[in-house]
Amino acid sequence: MAHEPRVPLRPAVSALPAYVPGARVAPGAAAFKLSSNENPYPPLPSVLAAIADAAADVNRYPDMYATELTEALADHLGVGADEVVVGNGSVAVLAHVLQTVVQPGDEVVYPWRSFEAYPIAVAVAGATSVQVPLLTGADQGRLDLPGMAAAVTDRTRVVMVCSPNNPTGPVVHRDELETFLDAVPSDVLVVLDEAYLEFVRDPEAPDGLAVYAQRPNVVLLRTFSKAYGLAGLRVGYAVARPRLAAGIRAVSTPFGVSHVAQRAALASLAAREELLQRVEHLVADRARLVEGLRDQGWSLPESQANFVWFDLGERTLQRAEEARAAGAIVRPFAGEGLRVSVGEPEATDLFLRVSATWL
Repeated sequence: MAHEPRVPLRPAVSALPAYVPGARVAPGAAAFKLSSNENPYPPLPSVLAAIADAAADVNRYPDMYATELTEALADHLGVGADEVVVGNGSVAVLAHVLQTVVQPGDEVVYPWRSFEAYPIAVAVAGATSVQVPLLTGADQGRLDLPGMAAAVTDRTRVVMVCSPNNPTGPVVHRDELETFLDAVPSDVLVVLDEAYLEFVRDPEAPDGLAVYAQRPNVVLLRTFSKAYGLAGLRVGYAVARPRLAAGIRAVSTPFGVSHVAQRAALASLAAREELLQRVEHLVADRARLVEGLRDQGWSLPESQANFVWFDLGERTLQRAEEARAAGAIVRPFAGEGLRVSVGEPEATDLFLRVSATWL
């Protein structure tokens, strides 16, 4: 058969790293899924009722701009509705933010290792990634904010600050963030990714909304996937100044957030206090997991998210397989370490039995 010419892909697309999702539990298998930082609790009855009601209207297009949800979020956050942009998960919102401000040849600075979607979103936007390694030693897993500020050049358009950092868990502190923002030019956009905000208990953590109010070049990125337990419906949002928010809205995928997702998010906002009680249970079990691991002799980064990080290097894949065999599916980053989500209390018990055999 003669060789047929192929339509070439953009070089940036051909070179994209693969986004590796957390492994799923095989059908019929008895295992805890601790690989995707999901909320282990199912939606509240009131949220399930909203989902069921909304499902009756799936023959209709959703509200393109998620108007009611946008207004509810604005009221909850104390900002204007023209400062909130809702999208198909915070990953999609991040992509839209980059598409709004980045041009080919621009640089985007971010910590590494951090959220896997960052290098993909940067490359798709046509920009160049500038990765700044995390700190080590006593500050293991923390962002090197001075190093990130030093990496900013006249080509830098965006800097991404993941706090708490995924997959290592530490949060940036108020004073170091202020120093960092003072060092970053005011025309460089700083995206403060707060996907795990509701799990933070560190008193030195900054108030993202207060930082946003004081810094016109800061954008907040948040999600309903984690604390609110709507990972399967894909709802995230950005908080940005009106001019920038209008630009993000303009490049967003039309009808990107389904009607079902919008109604579920509204119902979740209405039941926020009840949902945050569940978050308290997860935070308590995080503390129990960390205490148990430290009693075993582990040295861990100070996680303020719903997961913990093990720096295992070359042993990572072997340990992940041992955990899977024992009934706990975790997220390995080959050659680096394991991320283990906080799940059901029984999952914590099981994983502690597994980790005890690793030392």
